[in-house]
Amino acid sequence: MTSALEHGTEDTPGRLGAVLRAAGNDRPRALGRHGPWVATTLDQARTVLTDPATYDFPVDVSRRAVRRAEMRGRSPHGVVAPLSHERAARAAAVMRTELDLELAHAVGAQHDAMALLRGPVARSTTVATLPGLAESDRDRVADAVLAWVDALGPVIASPRPLRAWSRARRNEDGARHRLETLLAQLGSADPPGTATVLAAGTQVPVAAGAWLLVGLAERPEVQDRLHTGGLAPVQVVWEVLRVAPPTWVTARVTRRETTLAGVRLPEGGVVLVSPLLLGRLADLVPAGECDRGAERVVLDPGRWDDATARPGAWLPFGAGPHACPGRTVGLAQLTELTSWAAAHRLDLVSPAYVDQSRGIFPRPALVEIS
Repeated sequence: MTSALEHGTEDTPGRLGAVLRAAGNDRPRALGRHGPWVATTLDQARTVLTDPATYDFPVDVSRRAVRRAEMRGRSPHGVVAPLSHERAARAAAVMRTELDLELAHAVGAQHDAMALLRGPVARSTTVATLPGLAESDRDRVADAVLAWVDALGPVIASPRPLRAWSRARRNEDGARHRLETLLAQLGSADPPGTATVLAAGTQVPVAAGAWLLVGLAERPEVQDRLHTGGLAPVQVVWEVLRVAPPTWVTARVTRRETTLAGVRLPEGGVVLVSPLLLGRLADLVPAGECDRGAERVVLDPGRWDDATARPGAWLPFGAGPHACPGRTVGLAQLTELTSWAAAHRLDLVSPAYVDQSRGIFPRPALVEIS
């Protein structure tokens, strides 16, 4: 979609490049002598994600180990069920209103897409998760969520787990505690679970939305088709989630020795599932006009005109008991964002590249909006 993601896999550095180079294998590929192993087909990915008795969820949103005793009697997400379409529609409407306010109050035409989306997405996600709040309380919760998300940044970006007494971990603990205390005061039955849903439901759509705005700004022809009705907003959303899923890799840990597609995995082995890798498999994604004669991955929403296409076959929201409960809200937010963008003209100020420090997000993400 952007300059960085359109590079061939040989040009992509770090863990991202290592995972992408596993594409084309029919068996899990080990990235080192003792793992981790990358699931390279849809069947392997589904097995890993839908068999929690064999493949355990290792850490929570703050990179703390998940203890099974904590999960008894509650869902893996701290909520009972995925959020409803009614809540998703309400959240999308709030986000559009907040985006218009952000744009009206901004100075100049250039915007950092990540910064532009923070407040609108946080307030939108808060409305979806806690629909009964007064607007002032909604804003207090959204601000506390963003404070925790910011404090989580250094923890997630650290190459190794941080000690409990490190400054970054203490800052993160404090921000999380303040959010959970506020949620308890406002009547949340499960403040830790609700806080996790709010944080994940804010940071992930912000990153996805930033990729969406950057991708549209880089491709005027896609904007033109949106303006004329030649593309549906949801087609753009699915293509962005294919090319740049913010949760581009998720991990599971084997609870016992097992075999996956003929490969023996030891107890305690780490297995990675990557929607980004799966989204590059020809058997899951229809070919697009831009792919012809090209070895790189490009943004081509027109591929979803194919009536036989299966949007989401590459599992951008995961699968199994740990699948994203905010799927309906995330899709509604991104679809509304695309419709909002179609009412403007977007131009990319400078090339955007992949920052791998916390998932994948564009840096810089400077877009001129008129």
